[in-house]
Amino acid sequence: MSSPATAPPSPASLKRIVAASLIGTTIEWYDFFLYGSAAALVFNKLFFPGSDPLVGTLLSFLTYAVGFAARPLGALVFGHYGDRLGRKKLLVLSLLLMGGATFAIGLLPTHATVGSAAPVLLTALRLVQGFALGGEWGGAVLLVSEHGDARRRGFWASWPQTGAPAGQLLATGVLSLLTAVLSDAAFASWGWRIPFLLSGVLVVVGLWIRLSVDESPVFRQALAQAEARKAVRSAKPEQLPLVSVLRHHWRDVLVAMGARMAENISYYVITAFILVYATTSAGVSKQTALNAVLIASAVHFAVIPAWGALSDRVGRRPVYLLGAVGIGLWMFPFFSLVDTGSFGSLVLAVTVGLVLHGAMYAPQAAFFSEMFATRMRYSGASIGAQFASVAAGAPAPLIATALLAEYDSSTPIALYVIAAALLTVVAVGVAKETRHRDLADGDPGADVEVAQTPVTDARVV
Repeated sequence: MSSPATAPPSPASLKRIVAASLIGTTIEWYDFFLYGSAAALVFNKLFFPGSDPLVGTLLSFLTYAVGFAARPLGALVFGHYGDRLGRKKLLVLSLLLMGGATFAIGLLPTHATVGSAAPVLLTALRLVQGFALGGEWGGAVLLVSEHGDARRRGFWASWPQTGAPAGQLLATGVLSLLTAVLSDAAFASWGWRIPFLLSGVLVVVGLWIRLSVDESPVFRQALAQAEARKAVRSAKPEQLPLVSVLRHHWRDVLVAMGARMAENISYYVITAFILVYATTSAGVSKQTALNAVLIASAVHFAVIPAWGALSDRVGRRPVYLLGAVGIGLWMFPFFSLVDTGSFGSLVLAVTVGLVLHGAMYAPQAAFFSEMFATRMRYSGASIGAQFASVAAGAPAPLIATALLAEYDSSTPIALYVIAAALLTVVAVGVAKETRHRDLADGDPGADVEVAQTPVTDARVV
């Protein structure tokens, strides 16, 4: 039987928790993806003028990658305090940081106004974005995972994951609308600022919803047990979450990092780099490329909960492996379809790619949450996910653009994604299935440490 601390919430309460996580992740991913789209479309001219167009795009994507470099630091800081203080407080802070940085980007002077200070300021705000997002993801998925029904954890935990395509949909939709109604000159002059400034309004809405939910009951129970152990004189001092993760869960961290490779790299190639490739190599207009990503993101949003539900029936690993193998097999057809220059082919290429990506992304939230014990779960899930992003998502558009510049062909880019898919297949293939794991239980390695204390049911560290 569930204890009062871990009793399942009512359906209405659970839906409110899911909504709070989803609205926050949608806003944060809107902010993050907005930068990526702007980097591909206008930042090369506004902040890195005087360069060859492709070189300017490379420099623009380099500042894009800087945001990923800050994500591991965000994972460490937010993970530490999230495991000590709770999920909710840190999620509010991450939303404020991300929204504030995005709003400030909308106010930035360009290179034409302040010279080299412009890209420096842009890079600094991108670092703040990355730091905030590094802490957002782990807290959002844990808040739902630790509240939700264990039998449908994959389904419920996949909803915060839909914040990525929802944010992409919102960011791409706003940019697509602006490029449709504004001339290129007007968009480059002032129109690009509008979607960044809109972030301020979205943050207010997100905070209002996020502040209305309760802390995770699983975390509250684990915190109470930790406090009880502190009251016992013979109890050992509680280790820092990071130390506990590296001691008890280092294999799980490596599995999570490997699992992220194909998911992260394929996503940014399909959604960010495609804006460069389609417009420069396939002769497609910016508006056409944006519309294709817009349609595909809507489908991506719809299929993620379905993949999450399937992972509840067959397991996290089979669904994840299906996505990894599928994305590797799809890369050559993907670029062949884009090269036709046809809008229908472009939509098909991006949509199938994102559907296969969803098979990895949907079960990821529950999969990573189930790998770690409660008092190190925020740190473990965040470290595994965000440290991988430095090697995966951060350089993906940069590497893809460099390969295109060097070889003038999509073949090396396809092989790059296929190599990532192989790495993910190996990582997930050696992982243990976690579908039936109770989040209120500690793992065997963690139990050894707390078993020395005379506290009943002290299995959670």
